[in-house]
Amino acid sequence: MDIEAAMVEAVLFLENDPIDMAGLARITLLDEAIVRMALEHLHSRYACADSGLELSEVAEGFSLIPRRDLMQKLRHYYGKKTDEKISRASLETLSIIAYSQPVTRAQIDSIRGVNSTSMLKVLQERGFIRETSRKDAPGRPVEYGTTKEFLQLFGLKSIADLPKLDEAERERFEIKRT
Repeated sequence: MDIEAAMVEAVLFLENDPIDMAGLARITLLDEAIVRMALEHLHSRYACADSGLELSEVAEGFSLIPRRDLMQKLRHYYGKKTDEKISRASLETLSIIAYSQPVTRAQIDSIRGVNSTSMLKVLQERGFIRETSRKDAPGRPVEYGTTKEFLQLFGLKSIADLPKLDEAERERFEIKRT
């Protein structure tokens, strides 16, 4: 298992974006069952307190990332390079999209109480949202949803891993579907 785990580890190190099981198998020329065992081996190895990295499952793929507790301590230097600030308005808009997707600009504006056109543009440029479809309604407005980049930013495997909302928060994000 050592050479297989080493190959998978090397691929994870070389890839900038999370890579799924099928991609790891294709690149390493290993069977997916072997890749799965290699990932389990790596997960155990990186779970040790003396490791600076962790194996993270994000956006339906795997990635090697700095251990979260260490990243907090190193954020003063590396945070400026890896984290672009998200404005409060952008974060609010992104939250609405994440919890209400697919959602139109008009629906977002209704929840926020202000025009969200510029926020949508910023979030699309940063790759956190995308146009997912067109609503079957007059004018066929664009509907928005989140991307894999969004999942990576927040360290989520899928949109189902978003924190659960309490009743008041659910009502705030509720959209009257027509």
